[in-house]
Amino acid sequence: MQYISTRGSAPTLDFEGATLAGLASDGGLYVPEQWPRFSEAEIREMRGAEYWEIAVKVMRPFVGDSLTEAELTSLCKDVYCGEFSHAAVAPLVQLDHQHWLLELFHGPTLAFKDVALQMLGRLFEKFLERRGEKLTIIGATSGDTGSAAIRAVAGLERVEIFMLHPSGKVSDVQRRQMTTVRASNVHNLAIDGSFDDAQAHVKRMFGDADVNTLLNLGAVNSINWARLMAQVVYYFTSALQLGAPDRGIAYSVPTGNFGDVFAGYVAAQMGLPVEQLIVATNVNDILRRAITSGDYSADGVTPTITPSMDIQVSSNFERLLFDCAARDGGAMAEQMRAFEATKAMQLTNTQRDGMKQLFTSFSASQDATARAMQWAHQSCGQTIDPHTAVGLSAARDCVSGGEIDPATPLVTLATAHPAKFPDAVERAIGLRPALPVRVGDLFGREEHFLEISGDYEVAREFVLEHSAGRRASA
Repeated sequence: MQYISTRGSAPTLDFEGATLAGLASDGGLYVPEQWPRFSEAEIREMRGAEYWEIAVKVMRPFVGDSLTEAELTSLCKDVYCGEFSHAAVAPLVQLDHQHWLLELFHGPTLAFKDVALQMLGRLFEKFLERRGEKLTIIGATSGDTGSAAIRAVAGLERVEIFMLHPSGKVSDVQRRQMTTVRASNVHNLAIDGSFDDAQAHVKRMFGDADVNTLLNLGAVNSINWARLMAQVVYYFTSALQLGAPDRGIAYSVPTGNFGDVFAGYVAAQMGLPVEQLIVATNVNDILRRAITSGDYSADGVTPTITPSMDIQVSSNFERLLFDCAARDGGAMAEQMRAFEATKAMQLTNTQRDGMKQLFTSFSASQDATARAMQWAHQSCGQTIDPHTAVGLSAARDCVSGGEIDPATPLVTLATAHPAKFPDAVERAIGLRPALPVRVGDLFGREEHFLEISGDYEVAREFVLEHSAGRRASA
């Protein structure tokens, strides 16, 4: 399997190269040259298998010759049989006759990012040892990516991580899960700005020739294809439990950076009977506007009770636009250059038509989010976090609007444990969720992070000054 850039001019890489590169050298994102596809019989054969076994089958076409079958099997068993508190890894919970929750928070940092980043950390270790290289990871987080990435690479000999988060705009639990990790290869930076500012700094560093001369840069955000690949697996495991391939499934996905819902799109391209993907947004609804009217124009970010979704520029949306527009890298590069200059883009008719086949979108106000938490608690006995509630609100709106057949199971991705956002949950349902025992001492640990300005040069100089890794050093 070979990987190409969405902007058309970066070198074609194999899976190992794309994993270590993260962002393509032309500013684009790597995608497979073609989508592998399973037959209905091949999907049916996965029924009854354990999570790690399905992970091997789903990932195998993407890794190509970069890993042997035995190496991939060993990695999947290590991650999915050892790092998650639930034997199913991503269990399904039924809410009513049509609605289901896919619980993705049973990993070490209580968020869906663990499912992919625990695997990505192992892949980094494997590939870097093979090459005799070190990697400097630069990442931006709106909350959950940072803690999951840090947990995945803390203490690794060949990896150093610099994680940027918007100061004061992540929950206390999210921040502490990053800043209480004591490891010499971990650096936390709180920037004066939004997540979009942090993400822009990361992308700029990848394009900064001086930084790239000194450091071998890598990415853990969902711009990294390997991370997104691992997220495809739980669409397969959940759909199989609900009757795939002989029954279609719909999904509602709380969406910020578009990686999680794009993984559902990939699953559909691979032959999984995904009938609809609901892109659920909060009031920062640039994705809803893009999908419903073609208007991809960024406004200011409005802080909400769902901080991980307080995003305007969704990196992975570029992958979908590329795939829906005949994979024309030159046209995509021109379109994205114009968007980066103006923060406004009108989608082409081809892109809009391509999205309409599978995607719809709904946004949820903070009141609607609270009502979804209340319904899940009072009617279904489930306590959910506000991000999951945005997804559930969108799912219920889609059903009430008659856009999904009542016979189609509708799965909302439960992206975080409710204890990560205790204030919002308590305001909605009157009960304060407790942290699981395995992280119960979080607020007793000492924090370590640096507050910096929102200026790119400040972040850049900190990374260059404090990074121990140098290109081609062993």
